Amino acid sequence: MPPPNLKILAYEDTDLGPLCLRRRELLSEPGTVVTEVTLNHEFLMSSYNTDSERAISKRSTDIHGGSGLDALVGGFGLGYTARELLADQRVSSVEVIEYLPPVLQWLKDGLIPLSDELNETHGLRLTAGDVYQYLLDEPHRKYDLIVIDVDHSPADQLGCEEHVFYTTAGLRAGRKHLTEGGVLAVWSYAESSSFAEAMKSVFGTTHVEPVRTFNPMVQEEQTDWLFFGVK
Repeated sequence: MPPPNLKILAYEDTDLGPLCLRRRELLSEPGTVVTEVTLNHEFLMSSYNTDSERAISKRSTDIHGGSGLDALVGGFGLGYTARELLADQRVSSVEVIEYLPPVLQWLKDGLIPLSDELNETHGLRLTAGDVYQYLLDEPHRKYDLIVIDVDHSPADQLGCEEHVFYTTAGLRAGRKHLTEGGVLAVWSYAESSSFAEAMKSVFGTTHVEPVRTFNPMVQEEQTDWLFFGVK
């Protein structure tokens, strides 16, 4: 049986392993309840600290500098990346492609913290699919912003095989889906000099930015990394 402070909200088998949505009260902070996702029995994400997920959206729009922006988000997660874009007046629409259909069902069923808000939000389109394959195909439409928050890092991917998206060839294919001046943003929990070099070889302007936050659960500062390329 799970500990009394832990509730399993959903549990699904997927081709990437068991997918679990859970809610628990932090023993280190009584009264603080968080929603967490694990995949294949490994921690994936939490509602506790969403600084870097929100930062990648804000920095993407800041770097672009325009308005009336159409955005594509790869990976829905708990919705914080998409929500930050939708809250920005410079963004007109957000399309999300999520590989794991149960994640989108959690939103519809009201199981995640942002369900009530996002289920009532206009300008949000949700699709179950493979965002990487979508970006490797020839574009049917183009976006001002493409924000990828799928894997742990370019070198630590959720699948068993390394994905071509993180190579020069993959980034060139993804670049075709951007409008002129469009921004591709990629989230990572680790710095990657090889991926940064691949970005530089494809995009005229690139940025690599750390997002540092203190995590009281482990009593240490953690750093996530954001990679940006401008077409």
